[in-house]
Amino acid sequence: MTRLPLPDHYKPAHAREAAYSPEPGKLLAAALAWRARHGLAPAAQDARRIVLLLIDVQRDFCFPQGSLYVGGRTGDGAMADSDRIARFIYAQLPQLSEVICTLDTHLPHQIFFPAFWRDPEGRPPAPHREVTSQQVLDGELTPAPELAAWLCAGDQDWLRRQAAFYCAELERAGKYRLYLWPEHCLLGGEGHLLAGVLQEARLFHAFARGAANSLESKGQHPLTENYSVLAPEVLACHDGGALSTRNTAFVERLLQADKLIIAGQAASHCVKSSIEDLLSEIQAHDPGRTRDVYILRDGMSSVVVPDAEKPGGFLFDFTPEADAALARFEAAGMHLVETSTPIEQWPAWTS
Repeated sequence: MTRLPLPDHYKPAHAREAAYSPEPGKLLAAALAWRARHGLAPAAQDARRIVLLLIDVQRDFCFPQGSLYVGGRTGDGAMADSDRIARFIYAQLPQLSEVICTLDTHLPHQIFFPAFWRDPEGRPPAPHREVTSQQVLDGELTPAPELAAWLCAGDQDWLRRQAAFYCAELERAGKYRLYLWPEHCLLGGEGHLLAGVLQEARLFHAFARGAANSLESKGQHPLTENYSVLAPEVLACHDGGALSTRNTAFVERLLQADKLIIAGQAASHCVKSSIEDLLSEIQAHDPGRTRDVYILRDGMSSVVVPDAEKPGGFLFDFTPEADAALARFEAAGMHLVETSTPIEQWPAWTS
């Protein structure tokens, strides 16, 4: 099938403009004209349901002005990714049945934010550091005491025990230690919004193909991280109670797609964890479905934190973890593909 050209409204420079926002009314008119010009059928008539899942392509992650820009090792990371993803959506408009975007969604006090914690002098710690269970047990860091009033009916001891248990559970699982991030994707703030060029492409596709193009929020529970859109990092409390649950409805929805394409930010964290959970679900129910999952490796970047005191150096570089995960996904039967390759040339696309 012929790839469609870029529509006139698309400007690559907008992928680098944090303040850019599309105008829905103009997009609607342009999309309806595009539908007529290219004979686009409604997505509901697609013989195969092909879903593009974009993970957390939000302003805080996609621009240097954001609080947690995913620049990768090049520093250009997420901005270049957004441009490639937008071009891919426009080129493959007739094939994509739906574009689903997840939204990392946070409140001011969450266990992975500095505002949740206090040091022995009562000060919040700096971001970009790990917190271990032993540090919590030793009192090097403790949950801010005022939070207990609304988190656990004022029981500060319960909250401290839960924080230590949570860190220990992360350490036991071996995926991550608790990492304190700068406040990001705060609900109600501009950093929570989708990058403008991807909101634009998402709306244009929705208008041109009559698609729902829904949104899926994650990450609002104050006592657990939620890198994966399919499940939080920890499900239980230290006293045996339930902390959170898996997003089973969304898992089932994704598995209803005939082909699932995945991109977004960051490759080392939310993309990685979401695909890991998806792979576990597939292997548990229908291992052959791994061949129906396609990962846009040029549509994602890893978290890399530059070292201001060492030019060219990094405080943290999670690229190796992302690369190792992609290799595992490919070995399990998923496909690593490029946005520049025509979709019909992807492996096993016609099967």
